[in-house]
Amino acid sequence: MTTKELQIFAAKIRKTALKGLSALGAGHIGGSMSMADLMAVLYGGVMKHDPQNPKWDGRDWLVVSKGHCGPALYAALAMRGFFPVEEITTINQPGTRLPSHCDRNLTPGVDMSTGSLGQGMSTALGVAWGHRCQKHDNYTFLVLGDGECEEGQVWEGALWAHQQKLDHLIAFIDCNGKQLNGYTRDVCDVGDLRQKFEDFGWDAQEVDGHDIEAMQAAIAQAKQAVGKPHMIVLKTEKGKGCTFSEGVFYNHHIKFTEEQYRQAVAALDSQIEALQREGA
Repeated sequence: MTTKELQIFAAKIRKTALKGLSALGAGHIGGSMSMADLMAVLYGGVMKHDPQNPKWDGRDWLVVSKGHCGPALYAALAMRGFFPVEEITTINQPGTRLPSHCDRNLTPGVDMSTGSLGQGMSTALGVAWGHRCQKHDNYTFLVLGDGECEEGQVWEGALWAHQQKLDHLIAFIDCNGKQLNGYTRDVCDVGDLRQKFEDFGWDAQEVDGHDIEAMQAAIAQAKQAVGKPHMIVLKTEKGKGCTFSEGVFYNHHIKFTEEQYRQAVAALDSQIEALQREGA
């Protein structure tokens, strides 16, 4: 996809995720919106995947450790054809294949069940190490939250990944500066995450997590660094692109009205139309 196509894809991911949550009128909006651009980049050309064969051995794996932000992942998977887009409205409903947190046993295209924060680091390391032991060249991609990086398990994993030289692991931190109950700097300040991971022996970069081209370049650069795991810290805005969530202090998990939903969709439609006119 071109940059414009990826920007449109990201807007549609936001729109589809909101549609999925609209049936309940509530959900994990903030983090789902802030990682939508990354989902567009990964599923718009970076990751090897096959919607017709979700368990294809040659695929790259994605572990969304911040599993409560599954709606953004579900939206990307649906739009890529892993399951019908119409199914998105069943999120967190009885009998759904799209639970509140990611579940590999239910959702086509989900590689790892997640939700207990910090544990996605360990499972992603296991996947990456397993691929290397099997002499596969698959990449393992991992998405962490910045609040999640307060978990000690993240740093135990960081040490082990460096020790094992897992250079086919590319991790991202959705660094939106917030967690469930406030700003990370006020709850438990993790400091300069890029510098911390570099100090732990990782190849580490920091880029704008809403800049498509910057993320693509960072991933390409990471793949050139041999013998180290890779961390790309994405500076993002929690709730980005959702009119009733962007700029709101408590926007981790929020309720919204039908009118708020319609306004948010209208704004995203306007963004998509503007991008399409630019590309015409």
